Amino acid sequence: MSRRVAVLSGGRSSEHDVSVASARSVAAALAGLGLDVLEIEIDRGGAWALGSGVRALPSGEAKLPGTDVARTLAGVDVVFPVLHGPFGEDGTVQGLLELADVPYVGAGVAASALCMDKDLFKSVLRDHGIPVTRNVTLRNGDEPSNPFGYPVFVKPARLGSSVGISKAHDRQELAAAVALAFEHDEKVLVEEFVAGVEVEVGVLGNRPATASLPGEIVVTGEEWYDYKAKYEEGEMELVVPARISVSQIARAQQLAVDAFVATECEGMARADLFVRSDGEVLVNELNTIPGFTATSVYAQLFEASGIPYGALLERLIDLAVERHERRRHLRY
Repeated sequence: MSRRVAVLSGGRSSEHDVSVASARSVAAALAGLGLDVLEIEIDRGGAWALGSGVRALPSGEAKLPGTDVARTLAGVDVVFPVLHGPFGEDGTVQGLLELADVPYVGAGVAASALCMDKDLFKSVLRDHGIPVTRNVTLRNGDEPSNPFGYPVFVKPARLGSSVGISKAHDRQELAAAVALAFEHDEKVLVEEFVAGVEVEVGVLGNRPATASLPGEIVVTGEEWYDYKAKYEEGEMELVVPARISVSQIARAQQLAVDAFVATECEGMARADLFVRSDGEVLVNELNTIPGFTATSVYAQLFEASGIPYGALLERLIDLAVERHERRRHLRY
């Protein structure tokens, strides 16, 4: 009997559309593998709905009252959250799935919340001796501050897909960038500009975890790796393996796994790193639910590392079940 997998998509964040595109790709691939797929989309207002789906479901969409959400989730074998940003990637949905006592793909509650908050994430990595990009953190009411010189990056602490991020080249642009970031979050990072190669590494596993080959991000049209470069065709080229030394490849892979372990992630994550011009490798972010179409960076990294898209999805589902079985023996 095939597993029944619920694919969660959409969500309330500004990354809603990216999530929906990823989830459609995941659902289609899982159905192609013979799994029983149930699609659930969360709209921008937070309402949950059953979609027409890959398999036969009630026609159109059926809105789920709150009392029916847990019942629906309890009727599946595994949940695959393909949600990005707040209200999906930040531990909130993971908490719901813990309450429903259903296996789910990806990081748990604490790891999801920690990695979503770039300020707290860097603090934990520093405590573990893992090198990270430098930043200052601003909260509501703080004046813009920049001890690094220009340019700098300004970003909301708890958002993704480069939403609300700006590259500031002077004090005037810094003030505007901070104001924009505060529209998205009550905490903002001013982050040093790192000259060098931007690389990304996929991480897969519970304990132990393994790293993919690093991929090099080459932005072809924009000044930096912004939303347009990430999601519009032809704006970014991924070079795998990254054009860095053998020792730097090994270092990037090790730091990606170290960050994964330090933050207590499980299942999957994509580490964003910089290889500086002096050769040092720095961790910048860890994304616990990366973009997930077959052509997304995470999938491409593992494809180049010998794990094709379908096998990657199957492995993630197995890891979710494995964790759930392991934890069910704990005494609370």
